[in-house]
Amino acid sequence: MRKILIATAVSVSVLALSACGETADIEADTTQTETTDAADAGDTAEAVGVLDASTATAEELAAAGVSDELAAAIVAGQPYDSVVDLNAVLLANGTPEEASATLVNVFVPINLNTFTDEEVALVPGMDDRMAHEFDEYRPYEDMAEFDREIGKYVDEEEVARFRQYVTL
Repeated sequence: MRKILIATAVSVSVLALSACGETADIEADTTQTETTDAADAGDTAEAVGVLDASTATAEELAAAGVSDELAAAIVAGQPYDSVVDLNAVLLANGTPEEASATLVNVFVPINLNTFTDEEVALVPGMDDRMAHEFDEYRPYEDMAEFDREIGKYVDEEEVARFRQYVTL
Protein backbone atom coordinates (compact mmCIF):
# COMPACT_ATOMS: atom_id res chain seq x y z
CA MET A 1 0.00 0.00 0.00
CA ARG A 2 2.82 2.37 0.87
CA LYS A 3 4.43 1.72 -2.51
CA ILE A 4 1.23 2.77 -4.26
CA LEU A 5 0.96 5.95 -2.19
CA ILE A 6 4.61 6.83 -2.81
CA ALA A 7 4.29 6.10 -6.53
CA THR A 8 1.15 8.25 -6.70
CA ALA A 9 2.87 11.13 -4.89
CA VAL A 10 5.89 10.94 -7.19
CA SER A 11 3.67 10.79 -10.28
CA VAL A 12 1.67 13.82 -9.19
CA SER A 13 4.89 15.74 -8.50
CA VAL A 14 6.32 14.87 -11.91
CA LEU A 15 3.07 15.90 -13.60
CA ALA A 16 3.01 19.19 -11.71
CA LEU A 17 6.62 19.99 -12.57
CA SER A 18 6.19 19.13 -16.23
CA ALA A 19 3.00 21.21 -16.38
CA CYS A 20 4.85 24.27 -15.07
CA GLY A 21 7.14 24.28 -18.07
CA GLU A 22 4.55 23.63 -20.76
CA THR A 23 1.98 26.44 -20.57
CA ALA A 24 1.04 26.25 -24.25
CA ASP A 25 0.38 22.52 -23.94
CA ILE A 26 -1.88 23.11 -20.94
CA GLU A 27 -4.18 25.36 -22.97
CA ALA A 28 -4.45 22.71 -25.69
CA ASP A 29 -5.00 19.97 -23.08
CA THR A 30 -7.77 21.96 -21.38
CA THR A 31 -9.81 22.04 -24.57
CA GLN A 32 -9.27 18.35 -25.07
CA THR A 33 -10.06 17.57 -21.42
CA GLU A 34 -13.47 19.28 -21.63
CA THR A 35 -14.60 16.62 -24.09
CA THR A 36 -13.49 13.75 -21.87
CA ASP A 37 -16.10 11.04 -21.42
CA ALA A 38 -16.90 9.28 -18.13
CA ALA A 39 -14.37 6.48 -18.71
CA ASP A 40 -11.57 8.93 -19.34
CA ALA A 41 -12.69 10.91 -16.29
CA GLY A 42 -11.84 7.89 -14.17
CA ASP A 43 -8.34 7.83 -15.68
CA THR A 44 -7.92 11.54 -14.90
CA ALA A 45 -8.90 10.96 -11.27
CA GLU A 46 -6.27 8.28 -10.92
CA ALA A 47 -3.62 10.54 -12.45
CA VAL A 48 -4.26 13.69 -10.40
CA GLY A 49 -6.33 12.38 -7.51
CA VAL A 50 -9.84 13.29 -6.50
CA LEU A 51 -10.37 17.00 -5.84
CA ASP A 52 -12.16 18.13 -2.69
CA ALA A 53 -15.11 20.16 -3.97
CA SER A 54 -15.01 22.37 -0.88
CA THR A 55 -11.54 23.71 -1.68
CA ALA A 56 -10.96 23.19 -5.41
CA THR A 57 -10.39 26.23 -7.59
CA ALA A 58 -12.05 26.78 -10.96
CA GLU A 59 -8.67 26.09 -12.62
CA GLU A 60 -8.26 22.78 -10.80
CA LEU A 61 -11.80 21.78 -11.71
CA ALA A 62 -11.17 22.64 -15.38
CA ALA A 63 -8.02 20.51 -15.32
CA ALA A 64 -10.16 17.65 -13.98
CA GLY A 65 -12.48 17.89 -16.99
CA VAL A 66 -15.24 20.03 -15.49
CA SER A 67 -16.84 22.60 -17.82
CA ASP A 68 -16.34 26.29 -17.02
CA GLU A 69 -20.05 26.71 -16.20
CA LEU A 70 -20.14 23.74 -13.84
CA ALA A 71 -16.82 24.75 -12.24
CA ALA A 72 -18.29 28.19 -11.52
CA ALA A 73 -21.37 26.59 -9.92
CA ILE A 74 -19.20 24.27 -7.80
CA VAL A 75 -16.98 27.12 -6.60
CA ALA A 76 -20.03 29.30 -5.85
CA GLY A 77 -21.40 26.59 -3.52
CA GLN A 78 -18.21 26.16 -1.48
CA PRO A 79 -17.75 24.95 1.16
CA TYR A 80 -19.94 21.84 1.07
CA ASP A 81 -21.29 20.16 4.19
CA SER A 82 -21.47 16.83 2.38
CA VAL A 83 -21.23 15.14 -0.99
CA VAL A 84 -25.05 15.17 -1.03
CA ASP A 85 -24.93 18.98 -1.20
CA LEU A 86 -22.36 18.83 -4.02
CA ASN A 87 -24.51 16.33 -5.89
CA ALA A 88 -27.49 18.69 -5.64
CA VAL A 89 -25.42 21.44 -7.32
CA LEU A 90 -24.29 19.02 -10.02
CA LEU A 91 -27.84 17.86 -10.72
CA ALA A 92 -29.11 21.46 -10.82
CA ASN A 93 -26.51 22.26 -13.49
CA GLY A 94 -26.49 19.08 -15.58
CA THR A 95 -27.81 15.59 -16.14
CA PRO A 96 -27.57 12.71 -13.67
CA GLU A 97 -24.96 11.12 -15.95
CA GLU A 98 -22.86 14.29 -15.92
CA ALA A 99 -23.17 14.47 -12.13
CA SER A 100 -21.99 10.87 -11.76
CA ALA A 101 -19.06 11.47 -14.12
CA THR A 102 -18.04 14.60 -12.20
CA LEU A 103 -18.13 12.80 -8.84
CA VAL A 104 -15.36 10.50 -10.09
CA ASN A 105 -12.93 13.47 -10.08
CA VAL A 106 -14.56 15.94 -7.69
CA PHE A 107 -15.95 14.83 -4.35
CA VAL A 108 -16.55 15.84 -0.74
CA PRO A 109 -14.91 13.08 1.32
CA ILE A 110 -17.29 11.13 3.52
CA ASN A 111 -16.41 10.46 7.14
CA LEU A 112 -16.16 6.70 7.59
CA ASN A 113 -17.61 6.87 11.09
CA THR A 114 -20.56 9.19 10.44
CA PHE A 115 -21.59 8.77 6.78
CA THR A 116 -25.22 8.39 5.79
CA ASP A 117 -26.56 5.82 3.34
CA GLU A 118 -27.13 8.63 0.83
CA GLU A 119 -23.51 9.80 1.11
CA VAL A 120 -21.91 6.37 0.74
CA ALA A 121 -24.14 5.60 -2.25
CA LEU A 122 -22.55 8.55 -4.09
CA VAL A 123 -19.02 7.09 -3.87
CA PRO A 124 -18.12 6.16 -7.46
CA GLY A 125 -18.19 2.40 -7.96
CA MET A 126 -20.09 1.77 -4.72
CA ASP A 127 -22.58 -1.07 -4.72
CA ASP A 128 -24.88 -2.34 -1.97
CA ARG A 129 -22.44 -5.03 -0.87
CA MET A 130 -19.54 -2.61 -0.44
CA ALA A 131 -21.76 -0.04 1.28
CA HIS A 132 -22.67 -2.77 3.77
CA GLU A 133 -18.98 -3.59 4.31
CA PHE A 134 -18.12 0.09 4.86
CA ASP A 135 -20.89 0.24 7.46
CA GLU A 136 -20.17 -3.10 9.11
CA TYR A 137 -16.74 -2.11 10.41
CA ARG A 138 -17.73 1.24 11.95
CA PRO A 139 -16.30 2.83 13.93
CA TYR A 140 -12.90 2.83 12.25
CA GLU A 141 -9.99 3.67 14.52
CA ASP A 142 -7.66 4.60 11.68
CA MET A 143 -7.19 4.26 7.93
CA ALA A 144 -5.06 1.14 8.40
CA GLU A 145 -8.16 -0.58 9.81
CA PHE A 146 -10.14 0.58 6.76
CA ASP A 147 -7.43 -0.81 4.46
CA ARG A 148 -7.37 -4.14 6.29
CA GLU A 149 -11.14 -4.65 6.53
CA ILE A 150 -12.15 -3.44 3.07
CA GLY A 151 -9.10 -5.24 1.66
CA LYS A 152 -10.84 -8.50 2.56
CA TYR A 153 -13.35 -7.84 -0.22
CA VAL A 154 -11.44 -5.97 -2.93
CA ASP A 155 -7.85 -5.78 -4.12
CA GLU A 156 -5.29 -3.23 -2.96
CA GLU A 157 -5.86 -1.00 -5.99
CA GLU A 158 -9.58 -0.77 -5.29
CA VAL A 159 -8.95 -0.02 -1.61
CA ALA A 160 -6.64 2.83 -2.68
CA ARG A 161 -9.33 4.11 -5.05
CA PHE A 162 -11.97 4.06 -2.30
CA ARG A 163 -9.58 5.91 0.06
CA GLN A 164 -9.73 8.94 -2.24
CA TYR A 165 -13.40 9.38 -1.29
CA VAL A 166 -13.23 8.88 2.49
CA THR A 167 -11.78 10.44 5.62
CA LEU A 168 -11.83 9.95 9.37
